Amino acid sequence: MIRKSIFLLALLVITFSCKNEKTIEVISLDYNQLKPYLEKTDDKTYVVNFWATWCAPCVKELPYFEIINKAYANQNVEVLLVSLDFPKQVDKKLIPFIKKRNLQSEVVLLDDTNENVWIPAINENWSGALPATLIYNKNNRKFYEQSFTYEALENELKTFLNP
Repeated sequence: MIRKSIFLLALLVITFSCKNEKTIEVISLDYNQLKPYLEKTDDKTYVVNFWATWCAPCVKELPYFEIINKAYANQNVEVLLVSLDFPKQVDKKLIPFIKKRNLQSEVVLLDDTNENVWIPAINENWSGALPATLIYNKNNRKFYEQSFTYEALENELKTFLNP
């Protein structure tokens, strides 16, 4: 009887733990599917960061985008993290990375091998190097092929919010 009670208790704990664990899904998009995310004309300001788990400067600046996402959510700012990780590594590397760092911004995977089309389409001067960031709204659009400190990122964002 005690064994059965312990087993049921353990099963209940495992079930409860599984229900509370956030399921993370990463949508895989080709450039044509990503393009609408880069061309919205509503009243929001969008901060789109192109990054990868294997890019050390990208990983270093990710917390800054997370802070921006949370701190400016009530000011119509939305952050999108566009991963350029290898599609075969989504389950083994990208999703565990998102979980470990508790990323709250939306993450999508750009799975498009035709970089000679989508890199210049995103910005004609982009070499393809990471990290890279696009900040835009219906009135302004600027592309940055650089790493950010939090202060620099916030200052750039403020130029979009207070023109």
